[in-house]
Amino acid sequence: MLYSLARPLLFSLAPERAHELTLSLLKSTHKMGLMRQAVAKKPITCMGIEFPNPVGLAAGLDKNGAYIDALADLGFGFIEIGTITPRPQTGNPHPRLFRLPKAKAIINRMGFNNEGVDKLIENVKSARFKGILGINIGKNADTPVENAVDDYLICLEKVYNHASYVTVNISSPNTKNLRSLQSGDALTDLLKTLKERQLQLADEFLHYVPLVLKVAPDLEQEDIHFIANQLIQFKIDGLIVTNTTLSRDGVEGLPDANEAGGLSGAPVFEKSTKCLAEFSKILKDQIPLIGVGGILSGQDAVAKREVGATLVQVYSGLIYTGPKLVPECINAL
Repeated sequence: MLYSLARPLLFSLAPERAHELTLSLLKSTHKMGLMRQAVAKKPITCMGIEFPNPVGLAAGLDKNGAYIDALADLGFGFIEIGTITPRPQTGNPHPRLFRLPKAKAIINRMGFNNEGVDKLIENVKSARFKGILGINIGKNADTPVENAVDDYLICLEKVYNHASYVTVNISSPNTKNLRSLQSGDALTDLLKTLKERQLQLADEFLHYVPLVLKVAPDLEQEDIHFIANQLIQFKIDGLIVTNTTLSRDGVEGLPDANEAGGLSGAPVFEKSTKCLAEFSKILKDQIPLIGVGGILSGQDAVAKREVGATLVQVYSGLIYTGPKLVPECINAL
């Protein structure tokens, strides 16, 4: 109810300003105890972790982990923060976030704007949240792509002991050449190196933190087969399908539709779900799948599960549907 009252005001503001204001309001309602949503307990085990329910928050909404406790009030079974980079960076120039309300879509070219991994860890340490926390890691924009593994190693080593699982983001379209890491020797070298370090860290800290890969929906069939085989070869613990798309199918002719960046929301649902289904056919339950992309209803969440997802994540759907989306998806699943 609070969101339905606030939404007209928020949609009258510039999207990035509205994003910041929404998080501030959420933090205030958390402090006053006004936002906690009662959700059904639907425990599910995935990657060796017991999740209280299968509906999570996708990375990108809380890049620095500054709103973990407030977001937990919405009833998520898990929260993923980031994408974080080794060093702070401002991201791409403004404007870089665009709403397409008629299509229930968003285009962003944020560019991994964040305060750096050390600040994120400070925020995680100060949070009271004791639930399942994923930390999404990336590379700095000025790090040459051939040296990207160094940035991922820095982040993995620093967040390892603070995360329930770690997501390797190589699928954002808003960092130059990042998606090239999804193919060929670049992917092989990245996964091999990160897997080796993950196992070393597990020995050092005496506990195992799953490693998850996040991929784009704009993959050809041969790319999907290659990635799936690499995941099996290096025993990666999970796969998030998918990030935003470069396609503009479903938004043609709308204001801001031609803005550069990744498209999310309702128009990506079909493309993302098809990609999820393709990975599911190849992996055959060998690696658990997390479905994300265009979930705006409980029915959408069920559709992801029906093609192979064990867990789902939401983000853009929250902007258009509000916090009620979380219990709706939990109950539907």
